Amino acid sequence: MEYKSLLPFPKNFLWGASSSAYQSEGAWDEDGKGKSVQDVVEVHEGIADWKVASDHYHRYKEDIALLAEMGLKVYRFSIAWTRIIPDGDGDINPKGVAHYHKVIDECLKYGIEPVVTLYHFDLPYALEEKYGGWRSRQCIDAFERYAEVCFKEYGSKVKYFLTINEQNMMVMFNLGNFENEKVKYQANHHMLVAQAKAMIKCHEVCSAKIAPAPNITAIYPLTSSPADNLASIDYDQLRNRLYLDVSVFGEYPQALRRFLEERDLFPIVVQEDWSILKQGSPDFIAFNYYGAFTVRAIGEQEGIDFKEANKEATAENMANFMMGFMTEPGIAQSLDNPLQEQTPMKMAIDPIGLRITMRQLWERYRLPLFISENGCGVSDELTADGKVHDDYRIDYLRRHILACQEAISDGIDLIGYSPWSAFDLISTHQGIKKRYGFIYVNRDDQDLKDLKRIPKDSFYWYQQVIKTNGTKLS
Repeated sequence: MEYKSLLPFPKNFLWGASSSAYQSEGAWDEDGKGKSVQDVVEVHEGIADWKVASDHYHRYKEDIALLAEMGLKVYRFSIAWTRIIPDGDGDINPKGVAHYHKVIDECLKYGIEPVVTLYHFDLPYALEEKYGGWRSRQCIDAFERYAEVCFKEYGSKVKYFLTINEQNMMVMFNLGNFENEKVKYQANHHMLVAQAKAMIKCHEVCSAKIAPAPNITAIYPLTSSPADNLASIDYDQLRNRLYLDVSVFGEYPQALRRFLEERDLFPIVVQEDWSILKQGSPDFIAFNYYGAFTVRAIGEQEGIDFKEANKEATAENMANFMMGFMTEPGIAQSLDNPLQEQTPMKMAIDPIGLRITMRQLWERYRLPLFISENGCGVSDELTADGKVHDDYRIDYLRRHILACQEAISDGIDLIGYSPWSAFDLISTHQGIKKRYGFIYVNRDDQDLKDLKRIPKDSFYWYQQVIKTNGTKLS
């Protein structure tokens, strides 16, 4: 719909920016911290690891002061599970607990509300070694206990908690290195139950609000064919609704459940799980958005053959290798949309898709929405004048913020926008060369340099956006 005038952003709108512990903190083995799965992962040659990252652990005061200068209303960051409980389910580490009290207090000193993610890809490695991590139901209890520690320690100071960052990406792209599809969906179920128990515990222990934080996007059909349209609905169940229907309604999407049951892929569900999933209700929905997906229908055998033919990555078939990850035989295949803009690093630019995504989420779940990530990752250049002139990021964010205002005009209860990322950090697959931040961190993948913080042009632009509550986007 095209309106003659747009509604303003709410007066209490939560303008923010985001980060994660393992991508920004560094200090990977300091003050009693245990190893996470990210600390032992093999990184590609020439790409930075996370041992120092942006050194946020030591420089959080400097960083938060800059975020306050930018005018943030909220700062979304994650707690490293292994700082709180180094082996995942053993003794509590007082130094780790104290560190996040300091970070939270530093935010509150400037009037910045902390939005705390409990788990952002950094499972304690000890749990992986002990019983296979999320493959085991034991991980449910370990996560619930860890969450309860966080709620008791920080719940009187923190108004917003997020449970698990991008669970669907961990499952769909097999970041847990699950050995087969059966194990993958079983591990996913354990995460869903753990999340529900954490939400229940949050409501018992403190007055904070809590939400899941998956990566959610609209799914476009590649063509107007009925088969592609049906495939887009089916892929929506696989990519989005498998996580949010269970989180909000306590039920698996029916068609997808039948599909998995036929193939003996549906997880083993203990009877009490159903009541736990029903009770674990979120207060809002947080979601990360980086552009809509486009799919075509694909038969089961065709999909199996495609995945088999492209299971090994080579320079010549890299595009097909990646499509193999996003091919679900008998459901759909995700592929590039020829009508969708892209950044130089092949990320989608699709602000209309953000509006569509919010419409779909609001109309299905009727819960307040919070955008926990959305950003433009490119290779920024520090120029001779000692600045970063990132007009491309300003344009990207301007268009997506305008889509937020259009969604508010559609009647959607959008409570906040927290783009990725507050400052430059180590991207999961492409190191520091893929920068998202409002603040430049002076290092490259192999040279730490001085780690100096330098506000980019987008820093000052976003400062004005926040100051004017979204009325000044030019």
